Amino acid sequence: MRTWSIRLAVAATAAFMAAPSLAADWPQWRGPNFDGSSPETGLPETWSRSDGIAWSAALPGPGDATPIVCGERVFVSSTDAGSRALVALAFSAKDGRSLWKVRLGTDARAPQNTMASPSPVTDGKTVVFLYGTGEMAGLTVDGKVLWRRNLGVEFGKVNVKYGYSSSPLLYGGRVYVLMLRRPWPYGYSPGRATAAGRSRRLDSYLLAMDPATGKTLWRQVRPTEATNESFESYGTPVPLEVNGRVDLVISGGDYVTGHDPATRAERWRWCYNPQHRDRQRLIPSPTPGRGRVFAPLQRGSRLVALEPAGETAKPIWDVGGRSSDSATPLLYGGRLYVLDSDRKRLHVLDPAGGDEKGRVDLGGAVWRASPTGADGKIYCLSAAGEAAVIRAGDAPEIISRIDMGGKSIRSTIAVAGGRLYIRTSERLWCVGG
Repeated sequence: MRTWSIRLAVAATAAFMAAPSLAADWPQWRGPNFDGSSPETGLPETWSRSDGIAWSAALPGPGDATPIVCGERVFVSSTDAGSRALVALAFSAKDGRSLWKVRLGTDARAPQNTMASPSPVTDGKTVVFLYGTGEMAGLTVDGKVLWRRNLGVEFGKVNVKYGYSSSPLLYGGRVYVLMLRRPWPYGYSPGRATAAGRSRRLDSYLLAMDPATGKTLWRQVRPTEATNESFESYGTPVPLEVNGRVDLVISGGDYVTGHDPATRAERWRWCYNPQHRDRQRLIPSPTPGRGRVFAPLQRGSRLVALEPAGETAKPIWDVGGRSSDSATPLLYGGRLYVLDSDRKRLHVLDPAGGDEKGRVDLGGAVWRASPTGADGKIYCLSAAGEAAVIRAGDAPEIISRIDMGGKSIRSTIAVAGGRLYIRTSERLWCVGG
């Protein structure tokens, strides 16, 4: 039995490693390389809302999900302001024509957030949508619903203070969903003598699914000694490939952990909050690359580079003052770009030692969206809808600033087919080409 299990695990891992890459597309939140970068070239340096626009399309309501691009289609999660629905949208990448709109749930209130924050993912056949309510569905690229399920109904309330926002990961033919949440819903504690207080404890977990059928392949409960808001993460799992082995890396709940994608086993964990202090929630995701994972820690306090080592991970470097409370770091062109959301500054770090090579002050509104790297440029988008185009390198400089309009924007700029896809609070813009 043991020999058979080992062979099965090795075969499954080999299949993951051999999975094709959609290099010219932007198939999920952090792009084709899971690090915010794209190999695309010929991208624009400047434009305006009237010049350099291939097309723009009105959106039915606000949402923070990043647009996903695959071939001739662009997929977007959104709310519908008129009906308070959660909808899946598809547009033509060529001309912005609406291809289909499917209602998949009802929006719910969350502070400073909508339930259309997780970004969809696609393998070119199935598009998987996930919402902050736990509603989840797989559709064909033509808009036919293949399956639906609700994680909140199955596994208990989707319980995150500012609204669940973790995007799914599509890797090696499987969809992975992370749910790091407070064990009891807000508004009561387990010690209160109420019916709600006696409800069952909610566990945090990592879930693997078949994208074509929506079937659960495995669910791994992730234990922690965290307290209250420290349980919570808004981040997304990422694959880390080191010496032929793949770890699924997740951060939050006081730990960064690595998991076997074939067997779900936790291979290692590293604690970043050993005193288990409260209010240490995480918003950014880790960034994989160069045999390491670069993990922003609680509330933008630190940034650490970890290498797996047995049942833990070894910190290669750990620096303060060069991290972000909201934006996930970008690994591009041999450099690590860290957008400090609140200080409005882009740092350029050496991935080897964490040393700062350069930086540029962006000013303006806060910058919640994660940066995108392609064609020798870094693209950023502020909460007020100002796009900044920055020349990449150790001496970064702002090439142009463009007012795209909108408010409370957190969606990352996507890159595909020589174009930029920018989602504001009211419109989807296609720039270039």
